Amino acid sequence: MGIDHKKFTTLNKQTLIDYTLQLADTTLILAQRNSEWCAHGPILEQDIAITNISLDLLGQSRYLYQYAATLINKSSDKQINATEDSLAYLRTEREYKNLLITELPNGDWGQTVLRQFFFSVYQALLFEQLQKSSDEQLVAIAQKSNKETTYHLKWSSEWVMRLGDGTEESHARMNNAIDMLWEYTGELFIPAEYEINSAKEGFGADPSLLKQPWLQKIKDVFEEATLSIPSDRFMQTGGKQGIHTEHMGYILTEMQSLQRTYPGAEW
Repeated sequence: MGIDHKKFTTLNKQTLIDYTLQLADTTLILAQRNSEWCAHGPILEQDIAITNISLDLLGQSRYLYQYAATLINKSSDKQINATEDSLAYLRTEREYKNLLITELPNGDWGQTVLRQFFFSVYQALLFEQLQKSSDEQLVAIAQKSNKETTYHLKWSSEWVMRLGDGTEESHARMNNAIDMLWEYTGELFIPAEYEINSAKEGFGADPSLLKQPWLQKIKDVFEEATLSIPSDRFMQTGGKQGIHTEHMGYILTEMQSLQRTYPGAEW
């Protein structure tokens, strides 16, 4: 049985909206970042691979934005016409709830594939939990996206092992990537209030429960890659609450420029 939205309280409706938008924003921004590699990949085959991963993530964000738009339109007493496009292109920086790690610059190829690996491990665990959601729409999105995420995880983990256990230079670059990215991984498992409430209501997953299986998978691959997990350090947070790095504004300026210049334009 799915959720009876007619029985939802205003708080529950907003929680589901916020939760869905967080999932959508995270995949959209990572898709935007990965797409910057199009025509710039190290070899043609991997150029196509990272571009296809971008398209997969974009497709996931579309499903989530479409669902969020439906929820917003149904939950408001005012005449609102939210769409996937308006949610993606016409919100301000503070309204986005994406994870900070997704908005960081790509850096070199090692940093990009390591970020994708960190995220894909997390997303695979998350979708596994969301397939048990009380919300049928989130279950359907998780089930459809799971096959894509399985490929993303396989692809990125193979690259981490290839570069980590490769040449002296590739090993050094992977260690530099770990130093750059590790402090942004803690946010994955620190729940925002709407995540806590969504887990209580049964339609969301508690991200804190994903930390140990995530760490175990990271450890397993790092051992193959002759890399080490860093010791405890300060973790950056804020993205889930709309507080972003200085990079986010530049991403939105590029991504939203056409829609804001020509509002409502269609092909």
